[in-house]
Amino acid sequence: MRTPPNERLTSDIADVAEARDSGPGKPCPKETGPERKCIMSGDIASRDTLVRLAVSPPLGDGSCDVLPDPLAKAPGRGAWIGVSRPQLEKAIAKGQLKGALARAFKGARLNIPDDLPGQIEAALSRVLRDRLGIEMRSGQVILGSDRIAEQARRGAVALLLHASDASEDGRKKLDQAWRVGREREGSGERGLTLPLDRAALSVALGRDNVVHLGIGGHGSSHKAAQRIAALVGRLEHYTAAAGPHENSGGAQIAPAMDNELNA
Repeated sequence: MRTPPNERLTSDIADVAEARDSGPGKPCPKETGPERKCIMSGDIASRDTLVRLAVSPPLGDGSCDVLPDPLAKAPGRGAWIGVSRPQLEKAIAKGQLKGALARAFKGARLNIPDDLPGQIEAALSRVLRDRLGIEMRSGQVILGSDRIAEQARRGAVALLLHASDASEDGRKKLDQAWRVGREREGSGERGLTLPLDRAALSVALGRDNVVHLGIGGHGSSHKAAQRIAALVGRLEHYTAAAGPHENSGGAQIAPAMDNELNA
């Protein structure tokens, strides 16, 4: 992927500064790290919650393919979207995405793949699986229901995760242990239900029959919990998969660990 012909190399954040200066009296968003502007909705948000689109090198006919860049590492100018997959599919059908991309990549002849929405979902899922594998290899992941429950009751689990096909009984037992350790009994908070079943989770972690996992609650483990929760939230937002019966309250990281990091 690279900058299209005749397109200047520039920061993706330029549109954010322009949007902030577009009218008097418009409040500046809270500083939460680098921000980007969604080319579809015009909303400004943290880049970690959006998906970057980039373009391929020119093909034989001089056109470029639009491709997902979930790690936001492709060189050149990118276009950011924060809409859900259903919204994106409607925008493609109505030609709205084509127009938005034409403005973002001025002068480039763009090919928008018919399966771009599916490519984005697959890319976001792959990034989540890869991150889980990285945290597993770095020793941040706690496996085994008994061990997770023990660590959770001690307040040593920053984030509790369940496979999408985990049994309700198994989830409830660990959720309760997690609430006890966090001094949140009666709150109804639950661990995150991942958009991955036990088979996908087992492959990602290189272990057999992974149904539940915890992320430790101290130092680098807490940062790992934040990274994973952010990736889960971005994927669920895109797929419009999360509902109040699933992950409400579960995405929060243990407050005590937040205080530890901010001390």
